[in-house]
Amino acid sequence: MSSTSLTKAKHMNKLSSIKQTLLVFIATIVSGYAQEIDFSFQDPNLSPEKRAEILVSQMTNEEKLKQLLSSAPAIERLNIPSYDWWNEALHGIARNGKATIFPQGIAIGASFDPTLAHRVSSAISTEARAKYEVSQSMGNRGKYAGLTFWTPNVNIFRDPRWGRGQETYGEDPYLMSKMGVAFVKGLQGDNPDYLKSAACAKHFAVHSGPEELRHHFNAEPSKQDLYETYLPAFEALITEAKVEGVMSAYNAVYGKAASGSEFLLKETLREDWNFDGYVVSDCGAINDIFKGHKTAKTKEEAAAIALMAGVNLNCGFTYKFLGKALEEGYITEELLDERTEQLFKTRFRLGILDKENSENPYNSMGPDKIHCDEHIALAREAAQKSIVLLKNDNNTLPLSKNIRVPYVTGPFANSADVLMGNYYGVSPNLVTVLEGIADAVSLGTSLNYRSGALPFQKNLNPLNYAPVVVGMSDATICVVGISADMEGEEVDAIASPSKGDRKNLKLPQNQVDYIKTMIEKKKDKPLILVIASGSAVSLEGIEEGCDAILQMWYPGEQGGNAVADVLFGNISPSGHLPITFPKNVAQLPPFEDYSMQGRTYKYMTEEPMFPFGFGLTYSTTKFDNLEIRNSKIRKNKNLELSIKVSNTGEFDIDEVVQLYISPVKNNDNLPNTSLKGFQRISIKKGVTKTLNFSVPSNELKVINSKGEKIWKKGLYKVFIGNSSPSKLSKKLGAADPQIAEIQLK
Repeated sequence: MSSTSLTKAKHMNKLSSIKQTLLVFIATIVSGYAQEIDFSFQDPNLSPEKRAEILVSQMTNEEKLKQLLSSAPAIERLNIPSYDWWNEALHGIARNGKATIFPQGIAIGASFDPTLAHRVSSAISTEARAKYEVSQSMGNRGKYAGLTFWTPNVNIFRDPRWGRGQETYGEDPYLMSKMGVAFVKGLQGDNPDYLKSAACAKHFAVHSGPEELRHHFNAEPSKQDLYETYLPAFEALITEAKVEGVMSAYNAVYGKAASGSEFLLKETLREDWNFDGYVVSDCGAINDIFKGHKTAKTKEEAAAIALMAGVNLNCGFTYKFLGKALEEGYITEELLDERTEQLFKTRFRLGILDKENSENPYNSMGPDKIHCDEHIALAREAAQKSIVLLKNDNNTLPLSKNIRVPYVTGPFANSADVLMGNYYGVSPNLVTVLEGIADAVSLGTSLNYRSGALPFQKNLNPLNYAPVVVGMSDATICVVGISADMEGEEVDAIASPSKGDRKNLKLPQNQVDYIKTMIEKKKDKPLILVIASGSAVSLEGIEEGCDAILQMWYPGEQGGNAVADVLFGNISPSGHLPITFPKNVAQLPPFEDYSMQGRTYKYMTEEPMFPFGFGLTYSTTKFDNLEIRNSKIRKNKNLELSIKVSNTGEFDIDEVVQLYISPVKNNDNLPNTSLKGFQRISIKKGVTKTLNFSVPSNELKVINSKGEKIWKKGLYKVFIGNSSPSKLSKKLGAADPQIAEIQLK
């Protein structure tokens, strides 16, 4: 809503407000005294809607206004305790003491395993409930101690320079949707009457860098990109997972700040998707309507614009000006009631305002569930399944545990920070790569370690013996990368010169130099590179000198054990890239350009370094006998097919079977190819399995230039393999895909 239309509404609202005030005044005189408080809102047998209505109807305007701030004070006369809405659980309970630290979001995306995502988030919400009960018992109702988690981040990772891309599940909207839905369901539980915890889809919408511009940037995506790329994951989380919260973004979309966009918050969320949860602003985003986007003349106007558009909760302080906005007629008491009731519906759904004898099943989770053995084991499994083997020349890996002289080096080999990524918890059990390797190898092994290089700057001492040791060792494992100090949110990435984003995709130059020195000195001994990052890393000039390369992401507290499990063959690597690894930034469009042309595997035409969906195992996979049950498909009919998958190597593996569809003739700016299905399977050596896929007819539709989802007749190719279809995938070692044609009629 513009400032001009807000002024028009102001006069109408002021008349309505005066009328309401007179009615209240008359009712008070008639009654002659204050009525007793109706505490039936505590009755869990009533619906959340009814309970919220009863409660809010008894609140003063001043009380309601204070409840719209993320640190909501107590209302003692109504027995309503204080509550702080701000909490984080991106890959474990964050910023709230002891908790299990699971792999970062991008690593969970690399698993291509929605079941794993659900198990991880279920463990997180179990710890959340247990910690909540302990916190309540000691009177801790502050920030990060509640049950409303501002998680997950389902913004598309459209550009690898974005520092917060690590929080997401990747660059593909289909993968993002499947992983995000599973994660939300695990956080919120499956009880029909209560939420286990409340998840929140963020940041709505069209938000993925640059961090430096986010407070005033206006995104103008094409309607095709909006509905094909930027909105599908949000829609899935709302319509399929019934996510309880949505966080509005800092940026503007089509000229309106996201926190004041009726198109996003009213028309899309509430009307098109029937969203029935609460909307929270990103922290300080409502002030950006006034200060950053300058679409409001005053803070009162900014607050009113956000409330009218649909923001229930202000993370920040701008809603403190709503009282004046109410007095001046910018907003009505009726609207204030509506926005407040929505917030209490969430609290009632969580069961945190019930009487003490409530039958909420989630109240029984004790402190023994916090960082328990089961969750530690799950953190290790999740890290194992997320690690991607990018290169393995001459079967360098796995290494023997009886290796005589292994050498571990690199700036992150003994780093606990690099395990955590951003938005992390605190664990007493962080296992570095060095520690994991030390625990994995034989006691007779002469394990040697030197860091060899600083994380982000040149060594100050020119005398460095570390590279010399490479030539004296049977194998060298070098752990390099970046960390959340280099990539992340603008206020947290303290080592980043560009407020958390990356200017290029290379490793820090001192690390590149160190790797090149090791390549020169390794002689005929293998060099294994282990990369820690939350985004794509360019390996130009060093990839060819490495015998094996592992991408470990930010693997969580058990990352060191998981890396060692892969290096020494306890398990086969099974992660696949949820993002494309370009060769360099020259292959990318400008960062601030939100057009998808040239971006991600769907639209990129240049050959990258590593393609989306790619990941090797210690075995070989063969695909054959692709059978399309209905090659001529009419509207409203599904694509049904089957494929045989064989493990023809000598190692038991997990494999990610991927289904892509490409238009034979692309005259309408459609994606080159699109992921339409995937299955992660366990398959023992020598075994063949038959998999069935069913692609719903709605997934066969395409988005046209008007943003409409249409059935487009024509020929399409179907690919099934273990990487996105390209010559590069095959060159790097992916299996030959099975290919067939279908016709949409």
